[in-house]
Amino acid sequence: MWLSNLLIGLVRIFVGAFPRWVGSTPSYAQRIYFANHSSHIDAVALWSALPPHLRIRTRPVAAADYWNKGIIRKYMALKGLNAIFIERTHIDCSMDPLQPLIEALKRGDSLIFFPEGTRHRQALPGLFKTGLFHLAAYFPDVELIPVYLENLHRCMPKGTIFPVPLVCTVRFGAAFHRIADESKSAFLERARQAIVELA
Repeated sequence: MWLSNLLIGLVRIFVGAFPRWVGSTPSYAQRIYFANHSSHIDAVALWSALPPHLRIRTRPVAAADYWNKGIIRKYMALKGLNAIFIERTHIDCSMDPLQPLIEALKRGDSLIFFPEGTRHRQALPGLFKTGLFHLAAYFPDVELIPVYLENLHRCMPKGTIFPVPLVCTVRFGAAFHRIADESKSAFLERARQAIVELA
């Protein structure tokens, strides 16, 4: 708990991460919050913008090749954020890389997910990988909430170590739903546009 509070306090000091509920409101409903990804503090910023009672059951999805490397990073991810690691490299062909996320959703957890799969330098999200589409197909009753993280691409862009103090706003959009018989590419582009519209 102390580490979680420390991380939240540091985020508040450096970037603010002020929540703006534009199209939705805080809810106990199981959700996948999906957002643009431009810095290593994106997950902490989004997580800290949630009310405390929702933070407890919301788990950021973190890249194992980065956050599982080194004792300090791993401890911060697991003990501070209760993160779930996803493999982006060295993937066993017999194992679904989404399996840890599927198991968490089956337990009733909510997720913070970055569909781009990696960080980008620009303000708007790049193309989405297929993970969000598959999770939405496996769990049609889980709400999908688009989130735009404003200014984090300038606060701590890819390649920097320390954040530049800037005010960051976390905008939560309206619940996003799959359309029957919608193609994977159409779904992913529509999901990306849901974030772009919050920018």
